[in-house]
Amino acid sequence: MGYSAEIRDKRVVILNRKEAVASKWGKDGSGVEWEQAGCVWANVEWTKGKAAMNAGALDAYGAIMVRMLWNNVITMRSRIQYEGQTYQILPETFHPDKQANTIQFHAQVIINDK
Repeated sequence: MGYSAEIRDKRVVILNRKEAVASKWGKDGSGVEWEQAGCVWANVEWTKGKAAMNAGALDAYGAIMVRMLWNNVITMRSRIQYEGQTYQILPETFHPDKQANTIQFHAQVIINDK
C-alpha cells in the first residue's frame, strides 16, 4: 500500500553511523562519525502542534514526525537531515512495516552535535 506520492513532498537525507574506529582512547575514542546513506522523499510534520508554536514553546520546533516508504537503509539508530537540521530518531517511535511498505517515526533535533 505505502504512502502516496502526494504526501511525500519533502527531501530527507538518511545518515548512518560509520564503522567504529579503534584509537588509543578505545573504540570511537575520537568521536562517532556519520555518513550519508541515502536520500528519500518523505512526509514531514511538526509534532507539537500549532497551539504549542503559537504559545512559543521552545521544544515545539525541534520535534517532527516522518513518514516514508519502506527501505532497508534507515534504522532506529540512523539520523536524518531535513532543512539543514540533523535529527535523532526516537527509537520507541520507529515503526517499519515492510508488508504495508511504510516507515513512520518521530525525531528530535540535535543541538551542538559537534
